[in-house]
Amino acid sequence: MRSLHSLRFAAAGLCLLAGSAVFHTTSASPSNPANGIDYITLAQPQATQAAGKKVEVIEFFMYHCPVCNALEPQLEAWAKQEGERIQLRRIHIPLRGASDPEAHLYLALEAMGKPDAIHGQIFDLVHKQHVNLHEDGAILDWMGKNGASIGVDPAKFQEAWNTFGVQTRLRQLGKVMASYQVESAPTLVIDGRYQTSPATVSAHFNPPDRNDLFKATLEVADGLVTKAAQAK
Repeated sequence: MRSLHSLRFAAAGLCLLAGSAVFHTTSASPSNPANGIDYITLAQPQATQAAGKKVEVIEFFMYHCPVCNALEPQLEAWAKQEGERIQLRRIHIPLRGASDPEAHLYLALEAMGKPDAIHGQIFDLVHKQHVNLHEDGAILDWMGKNGASIGVDPAKFQEAWNTFGVQTRLRQLGKVMASYQVESAPTLVIDGRYQTSPATVSAHFNPPDRNDLFKATLEVADGLVTKAAQAK
């Protein structure tokens, strides 16, 4: 796995590529994804948390990442379309290491059972309202004063933030990243085995704009969900 320093540049590079819409071309097709081109198969399959015959889909993301923010509406629509076929969960990349403030924020909200309900609102805070959520103190201060406005009880958030479970999971995120071979944001992992991302797809596909790149990435994910479901 790349270092978190290298990941910072990988994420920035994806943002640049997605904005300029300059991509390599090949004969690969997102509707018929090929291993080693549209996705990779993890060297070591990871245990999944999906119930029954559902296929687990994990999005590795960062709140401050412009590409993650832009992908979010399409990812949400895709997840709804997939319906009972999948179980979507998210893992925030700890870009700044074992004490990453944004990853800490997500884990605290997850411990409260809140992330799905307010996920889009957190993106809006960062990208539309330009709220500083890059430091522990800034997050705690904002949540203390404004958490109720987005449905978060400030006292319960503070409690969740300080719990042993959240602190432990935060320290373990680096190992999780290594296990899933994550090197860019956003990245999707299907069934603990298959990994794809806009960065992977953009290296072999020539979409006219970023939205088409996202559509192609989700087509690849759809094919991998089908592949995984057939093996269950």
